[in-house]
Parts: sequence; C-alpha cells; structure tokens
Amino acid sequence: MQKNIFFKKKNIKIRTIYPTKNIKKNFLINDIQPLEKAKINDVTFLDSSKYALAASKTKGSLCITTKKLQNFVPNSIEKLIVDNVLLELAKLIKKIYPSADIDYPDLSLQKPDVKKYKSVKFGNNVLVGRNVKLGKNTIIGSNTIIEQNVIMGKDCVVGSNVIVKNTLLGNRVVLQDNCKIGQKGFGFIPLTNKNIKFPHIGKVFIDDDVEIATGCTIDRGSVDDTIIGKNSYLDNQVHIAHNVKIGKNCMIAGQVGFAGSSTIGNNVSIGGQSGISGHLNIGNNVKIGGGSGVVKDVKDNEIVMGYPAVSLKKFIKKNKDTDND
Repeated sequence: MQKNIFFKKKNIKIRTIYPTKNIKKNFLINDIQPLEKAKINDVTFLDSSKYALAASKTKGSLCITTKKLQNFVPNSIEKLIVDNVLLELAKLIKKIYPSADIDYPDLSLQKPDVKKYKSVKFGNNVLVGRNVKLGKNTIIGSNTIIEQNVIMGKDCVVGSNVIVKNTLLGNRVVLQDNCKIGQKGFGFIPLTNKNIKFPHIGKVFIDDDVEIATGCTIDRGSVDDTIIGKNSYLDNQVHIAHNVKIGKNCMIAGQVGFAGSSTIGNNVSIGGQSGISGHLNIGNNVKIGGGSGVVKDVKDNEIVMGYPAVSLKKFIKKNKDTDND
C-alpha cells in the first residue's frame, strides 16, 4: 500500500489506543482507510447505511461503527462500537497523524535550485519545499509556492500566486493564477462546549490534461482523496471540498460548489453557480443547468435544473404552469 508522503504517521498498535476494549488481534495499525480501500491491518469506518454495500466487502481489520450499523460489517472483521463514529475517527486520526488537523506552514520552503530543475522555468519569488518533483518543461509563475513532497508531471503550467500542497499532478496540467490546491477542508464535530476539528490525511490527485481556472480552491481528502479526472476543465472560482471525485472530460462553469464526498461521473457538464450537496452520486453524461441545487443522486444521461434540481421536463412544466398563474 502506498505510504502517505504528506503526513508523518506514528506506529501504534490498536490495543495501545483502546486498552479497555476487547480487541482480539493486537495489530500494528497500517493506516486508516475508507471501506473500499481498507486492507489487512487497516482501520476503517461505517457511519451511514448508504455505504452498506462497501461495508459488506471491506477487507480492513477493524471497523468503527454503531450498534445500529454493525450488522452491515462482515463477522470476520472486528468492530469497535461507538455512539459517534466521526468523533471517534477524528480522535484516532489525531493520535496516528498528530500534525494533520492544522495546516502548519512549510518551513522547508526555499528558492528553487535551478540545477535540480534544469528544464523548469520559474518566475520571480517562487518558493519550493523539500522533496518536490517537477516534470520537464514545466513553467511556474511568480509568487507561487509549491510545498514539500508535491509531485508534478511534465509540461505543466502554473500561474502566479498559486499555492500547491499535499497534491500529485499528472502531465500537462494547467493551474491558473490564485488557485489554492490541497489545503485542509471544512470538517469538525460539533459538541456542546467545543468543536472538534477533523484531521485531513488525504491528498489531491489531478490527472493529465486538466485545466483549472483562476481562483479555484480544491481541498485535500479527509480520509480518502480528492480526485480530478483526465481532461476535465474547471472555470473560475470553483470550490471542491474534501473527498470529491470528478470524472473524465467534465466541464464545470464558474462558481460551482461541491460539498464533501460526492462523486461525479464522466462527461458531466455543470452550469455556473450550481451547488452539489455532499455524499451524492452524479452519473455519466449528466447535464446540470446553471444555478441549480442538486440534493439527491442523478442517474446517467439525465438533464436536471432548478432548486431543488429536477429533470428538465419537470422544470419546464413547473415554470410554464407558474407563468400561466
């Protein structure tokens, strides 16, 4: 399994964290992973029946879940039964990845070594962190910061005043001016007297031939990753929250906002100022009209519009009926 290159992990056995729990196997925790990615010696979690199918197939060694949801998890996997899954998960991540709940400044930043990056062109005042890899013929604009361990493919173009952290980029990616990529997303557990911050240990992966226009913000994943598929285009001021997955060949107009953990299929077009709620599945070849509010799943090949978004036929009929009143 790929090591987390952006956050330092502590090596801790599961019983060290839960000494009073009756956990049969005292395994060294390899990582914390979503249900579909968890392998042996990973800890995973189930907090909604929406993920019951993934829970039934998970390969993790221990699953944090509730009494109500525990039957969705195979009997072969140990279960830690709690009242609040996300709160327990946040506490666990904090113990294993103690630096992931705050975006500490990268103190390794320096002027780029032109001998190391012989074929890369840099503008003025660029800063590059430790272990950054930049592909051939890449261009980095002035006042841009590329933080430690970021990997960027060849022939990329990065504008001015861009910040990239906790991110892997493919080839020929374009990031226009003032983009912020890979920062901690919006996540906390509200309690009576305090809000518990949810650590974000995921990354951003931007595939080949993606173009991201001016002023976009793309949060890294919390436990999973945030992914932008090949040949997708984002217009100005798009916000993509943690764990969102956007497919190939998508066209997303200005000021669209995605809430966390939604999955967008291939060849999807989204009109400006639309909002996509969290934990949704948007199918392939979907078209979403401008200004829409999508609050439920959308199947393949559908055209939806409005708030809440409905099929185009229903939207036209509703507005036609309103005009006749």
